[in-house]
Amino acid sequence: MIEYDPVMYSRILTYVTLGFHVIFATIGVGIPLMIALAEWMGIKRNDPHYTLMARRWARGFVVTVAVGVVTGTAIGLQLSLLWPNFMQAAGHTIGLPMFMEVFAFFFEAIFLGIYLYTFDRFKNKMKHFLLIIPVVIGATASAFFITSVNAFMNVPQGFELVDGVIQDVSPLAAMFNPATPTKISHVIITCYLTSAFILGAIAALHILKGNKHVYHKKALHLTMVAGAVFAIGTAVVGDFSGKYLHEYQPEKLAAAEWHFETESNAPLILGGILTEDNEIKYALEIPYALSILAGGTPDTEVIGLNEFDEDLLPPLWVHYFFDLMVFIGMFLAAVSVLFVAMSWKKGWNPFNRPLTWMIAAGGPLSMLAIQAGWVFAEVGRQPWILNGVMLTEEGATTSAHVDIMLILFVILYAVLGVTCAVVLRKMFKRNPVELELEKQGEREKTAQ
Repeated sequence: MIEYDPVMYSRILTYVTLGFHVIFATIGVGIPLMIALAEWMGIKRNDPHYTLMARRWARGFVVTVAVGVVTGTAIGLQLSLLWPNFMQAAGHTIGLPMFMEVFAFFFEAIFLGIYLYTFDRFKNKMKHFLLIIPVVIGATASAFFITSVNAFMNVPQGFELVDGVIQDVSPLAAMFNPATPTKISHVIITCYLTSAFILGAIAALHILKGNKHVYHKKALHLTMVAGAVFAIGTAVVGDFSGKYLHEYQPEKLAAAEWHFETESNAPLILGGILTEDNEIKYALEIPYALSILAGGTPDTEVIGLNEFDEDLLPPLWVHYFFDLMVFIGMFLAAVSVLFVAMSWKKGWNPFNRPLTWMIAAGGPLSMLAIQAGWVFAEVGRQPWILNGVMLTEEGATTSAHVDIMLILFVILYAVLGVTCAVVLRKMFKRNPVELELEKQGEREKTAQ
């Protein structure tokens, strides 16, 4: 019989909730920007196809927001129930961004409602477009505030620890800690990238199924141009993140790269298998690359795992999640940039089947990269829940029945996931693009 461990079950339940929620949170941050881009293109080009994109994407977006509200609420409850010691010690320090995240969500929700119900209310389409701007701002601000909480957990500051009690709290100092710039920028830009690829994958699948309608080609072109920009931005932010880890969390960087000995000219390890004797096999080594990532020059000294207390190191399997995130990011960048290049080159067909299949695969792969990134971010901080201040086991509940809660929440998320998928499928299957374009044309004639 498995021994009941409330810390283990609390960690699993928290991951299940965060892993499910991050799907809808990512969409919630990125889709509003894509809606705004589509409507802007529709106005500037007087093109009904882009206007319809904005309408259809917004309609599907509302369904995902509804599910995201449920999972977001669950996270708030679980923080108090599963991690009471952590919330008691640090809750008042990071209470400001938590409150501001709720404010940002309500700000977004109010304008989203107005935006949805005024599609055909304005003769001047630009006035309607302006309503999506607060939605984009609110969604991005929500990501900003909640990610700053995670940044604080990695580099806690803005307080004094006296006899185990947090005192002299400065919420702004806690919120704007050294991890905030790279954490927030990485989360936001990858949300944009993932959303672009999810929408692009939907358009790609329609084309692969033989739908020749120009709407889908325009949707694919718009999402891939945006995806190329966001992919390049992700690479730049990733470089900054490496330099942040080198300075503030060197053990996390060393674990990600299986870097054991402190040295200059350190190579970057891609792939491979780590044996029980810490021997790396079948890996691709890129000379000097880790030193360049860490400090910008080949002679940068990178601290190795052997310099740290073995009991305070993260599990070394985080390397696989780090690599998965990087490999998928490189794939998305290559695919989107290739599509854009082929679109500009006369005589080349960017809608060829091999490339379209890669774009279709990019949708689920991009979300997999998000999941891998969060696992690396959270497990890479272990064994700390509050880095250098509170161990994960010290912050967890000691209550019974967390295992039962885990089962109940898994059932809830399964029901929510299936329901969301069924509703979205029926919503768009019953309203194909051709039918909606016809209805949109009729509405515009009536308005005139």
